[in-house]
Amino acid sequence: MSASTRPILLFCHKSTERLAQRIIESTQKKKTSDGFQSIELRRTIDWNHFPDGWPNLFIESVKECAGKDVLFLANFETPEIIFEQLSVIYAFPRYLVRSFTLILPYFPTGTMERVDTEGQIATAKTLAVMLSAIPLTGRGPAQVVLYDIHALQERFYFSDSVIPRLETAIPLLLRRIKRLEDHGSVSIAFPDDGAYKRFNGMFDGYELITCSKRREGTKKIVSVKDGNPSGRHVIIVDDLVQTGGTLRECSKALFSQGATKVSAYVTHAVFPNESWRRFAWENEKTSEFRLSHFWLTDSLPGSVAIAAHDPFEVLSLSDVLSDMLLGYDLRS
Repeated sequence: MSASTRPILLFCHKSTERLAQRIIESTQKKKTSDGFQSIELRRTIDWNHFPDGWPNLFIESVKECAGKDVLFLANFETPEIIFEQLSVIYAFPRYLVRSFTLILPYFPTGTMERVDTEGQIATAKTLAVMLSAIPLTGRGPAQVVLYDIHALQERFYFSDSVIPRLETAIPLLLRRIKRLEDHGSVSIAFPDDGAYKRFNGMFDGYELITCSKRREGTKKIVSVKDGNPSGRHVIIVDDLVQTGGTLRECSKALFSQGATKVSAYVTHAVFPNESWRRFAWENEKTSEFRLSHFWLTDSLPGSVAIAAHDPFEVLSLSDVLSDMLLGYDLRS
């Protein structure tokens, strides 16, 4: 089989099958060259468990991986499913794959990336070390694809035995903004300096607004530091949301400074304990500071269910992932 016809094999965790299928469909729609390698989805991993709870795993089609380029779409949303996926991830290179790419849209320990007080544990470093243990392949180190990681310096937590590849889902938002009826009056706001540093260069041509936050006891105070939201549809942009407290206070500050509409975008909708409900339109408590849109990606599988409630809408990573794969030269 020639390199130009050798298929790329896409495996996935059982929780990411929906996104994996959308990646295949999106790639096929965008394919412009007959010489592009096809991507084939394999649902051939048995994610079973022994009676004591430990994984009992089996890759049924593992022998066909020899000499192939293999992708694995992972979901590290909760600690209890990380071990079983690491076990599978470590196994693929040992079956003589030509190359191996781990697609891990959400790097879950990203907010714990530094130590401020002796005794704290930077679990981002721990997870990076674990991912750095992926064995070498025929073409060398595995690639680890991450989307909108919380702190860019976390790339240096990975060893030289893997290649971290930091991608962004912001193009999804830019495409969605252009479809808004009032796209000409859109401004982009960042809830803090960290978000501004990560994302400001991606919004060329848009008026930018930066907020700042401080604490007074247990209360979080957010104010507009730079920019003018008056008369604008302001979209708050951040990499992730947890309880949503900062986003809520930021929207209040923007409305108080004259914003006509406020929306939000986050790549990773973590929302522990169903905290997304505080933004749902059916929650009357949010009516005073109601968001017009709340865009999420499907980097976390639970985002799809959240999007059944207004004002949430999923912008699928399959779009940017297919773009990445179409430019992914595995044929040389």
